[in-house]
Amino acid sequence: MLRSCASSRLAALLGCVALLCACAAAQSLPQAPQPAPAPAITLDQAIAAALANDPAFATAHAATGSARLDAALSRDALLPNAAAHGDYLFTQPNGLRNQAGQIGSQQAPRFIANNAIREYAAQLLVNETLSVAGVAGYRRSRALAAQSVADLESARRDLVSRVVAAYFSVLSMAGKVDVAQRALDEARAFVDLTNKLENGREVAHADVVKANLSAQQRQREFDDATLAAEKARLDLGVLLFPDPRAPYTLAEPDQLAPLADQPSIEAAAARNNPDLRSALEALRAAQSDVLAARAGYLPSFGFNYTYGIDAPQFAVNGPDQVHNLGYSASASIDFPVWDWFATHDRVRQSQLREKAAQAALTTTQRQLIAQLDEYYHEARVASDQVASLRTSADTARESLRLTRLRYSSGEALALEVVDAQSSLAQSEAALADGILRSHVARANLQTLTGVL
Repeated sequence: MLRSCASSRLAALLGCVALLCACAAAQSLPQAPQPAPAPAITLDQAIAAALANDPAFATAHAATGSARLDAALSRDALLPNAAAHGDYLFTQPNGLRNQAGQIGSQQAPRFIANNAIREYAAQLLVNETLSVAGVAGYRRSRALAAQSVADLESARRDLVSRVVAAYFSVLSMAGKVDVAQRALDEARAFVDLTNKLENGREVAHADVVKANLSAQQRQREFDDATLAAEKARLDLGVLLFPDPRAPYTLAEPDQLAPLADQPSIEAAAARNNPDLRSALEALRAAQSDVLAARAGYLPSFGFNYTYGIDAPQFAVNGPDQVHNLGYSASASIDFPVWDWFATHDRVRQSQLREKAAQAALTTTQRQLIAQLDEYYHEARVASDQVASLRTSADTARESLRLTRLRYSSGEALALEVVDAQSSLAQSEAALADGILRSHVARANLQTLTGVL
């Protein structure tokens, strides 16, 4: 019995020693390095990521490249083109002998259109066609290429506006979650206070009920704010990442610079507005269509130059030192005579499109003026209201503090505390909305003027 007790004590002692050694060894081992937190995403980085991932912007970028290539093809069509031509022709003989020209004495072909039963051609062909329609087509393709560039910039600015709105919405929703959390903590603290005062028979049970109802409302508001914040994060994640559920943090924006004066903003918008440039280039393309249609009344010119051989022998020189290598040139002119008024109808059709493009340009100009005035006044009013909202939030916070003190000393009702809590929550939420509105309005104005 004593031996078994001693053995058990020795085993326990050895187990403790082994455990201590293991702990010491674990403490002596180097700790695995903790991964560094990912850096916060700035607004510029968010815009760059959205430009790289957005399919609509990629489509606009591809359309711009295609329009530029169309302009290059139209230009190439105005330039001379060269081609190498090789041909071998065999014609069945008719049984007679042909001794005309450089062919010499050989069998004559059955087809009178052919010169010999064997004919070889190896030539370099240069062709050029000149017409007003070709020049007008080149002008039109250039205008469409410039319009596609403007449309690409317009698509970029639209995407930037979406990213800015989503970026600041995430920050605003996060701020609202903090506001809702503070309001919930304040409501819970008031519940504890009313319970203590009720236990001390200083207040009625109605105050506890009122405090609990207020806490339940703050809990629902906190849940709604959390849900809205998660939705905003997903909306921005769709623009930035392949997986919108990827975790990320956003950098706080810098303080907004003072708003520039309205005349300078209007001048910048007139110079850098892509919608206006797009409408102007569309009008130029329509005018080129009118010119191309009217070119149907004018003649077109053609020129051909051929250098090489076209002979019964595949050789530079034929029999009797006949020179096979040479050139020929031709010029042509074509006059339109009658096309059943097709050219007239094409001119009328293009003129109608020109009028529509002119109307679109005028409408775009009016919209730009209206947007400038709207965005500028909204940015100015939103910036001015942020300071007022901050003052209201500070006032509501101080009002809640004083109301809590008055309630603790028995000079205020529970309803007054709950109202002060609601006022603080509403004023802080309004401040978050005001900051969001100010940033978005400023970003819309900067996007319209080409600054962002």
